[in-house]
Amino acid sequence: MSHPSWRDAWHAALYAPGGFFARGERPAGHFRTSALVGPELAEALVEMLARIDHALGGPPRLDVVDMGAGGGELAGMMRELAGAQLGRRLHVTAVELVPPAPMEGVRWSPSLPDEMVGLLIGHEWLDSVPCEVMMVREARTVRVHVDRAGNEYPGDVVSCRWQRRWWPLCSEGDRAEVGESRDVAWAAAVSRVRAGAALAIDYGHTRADRPRHGTLTGYRRGRQVPPVPDGSCDLTAHVAFDSCALAAPTDGTVLTTQRAALAALGLPSGAPAAALAASDPLGWLATTARVGRVAELRDPAGLGGYGWLLQTTAGLSPRGLLSCGLPSVT
Repeated sequence: MSHPSWRDAWHAALYAPGGFFARGERPAGHFRTSALVGPELAEALVEMLARIDHALGGPPRLDVVDMGAGGGELAGMMRELAGAQLGRRLHVTAVELVPPAPMEGVRWSPSLPDEMVGLLIGHEWLDSVPCEVMMVREARTVRVHVDRAGNEYPGDVVSCRWQRRWWPLCSEGDRAEVGESRDVAWAAAVSRVRAGAALAIDYGHTRADRPRHGTLTGYRRGRQVPPVPDGSCDLTAHVAFDSCALAAPTDGTVLTTQRAALAALGLPSGAPAAALAASDPLGWLATTARVGRVAELRDPAGLGGYGWLLQTTAGLSPRGLLSCGLPSVT
């Protein structure tokens, strides 16, 4: 009996009829993302959007496109936080296979718009794009096949240019998730940005720190579980950011951490003054809660270690968008 490759099994488990995302499962029910911590990530991205708007001279229409939007938490919060100047021109599109209930000010779509001006966001989207899995078995590099119970079978010997360039395998048992499918998906998304920026936020790695045994795993109801491609859990693997960046030629590229990016976007992290507890106890509590949420977003051992791949078009500088030099117009 033949078994599908990991990429085919992964795709069916998530996106085929009855699959995990095809039946409408939302990330909020299975794992914690930056968008679920609170409004602070959306606040930082609205600041970035304002800088894009400023750099483009205030175009008549400004787009936010959220790829793999889940329940729309990030898209909806950005819509809510946009100030009057942005809000009048803002068009928010949430891209999701199975849209949830309608959300005021957010257009749901199963696919990307043909073109856009503004900010494209892939927040924990690329990690769910299925990949081939390869491994070293008896001194040969082979494609890994899998059944619906998660049992793996070494397959055919493979010569893969992407793997040789980006994720060399040397020792018995070494594994790689072949990121070529992510490169294609990211390049296709970035190509829709006529003017503005594309931002991928995800956990990932570069060639200098590839994990020897790969990162493929599953999540179900808040727990990490074995990656079983039967549709019962989300299947995810870290993103090879360096290959994605090169796959989408743009005017500028920067790869940084979420911790550094949020600081560059002006998200405050200091504790409230102790005197505030006496003069305004409720204000002190609210500020303290906010500081805790920001600390979670910037924790280098957690969400703060996420990668931010920012690529720009129309002559915009990604480093300029992540500086504090441009005024906010929100």
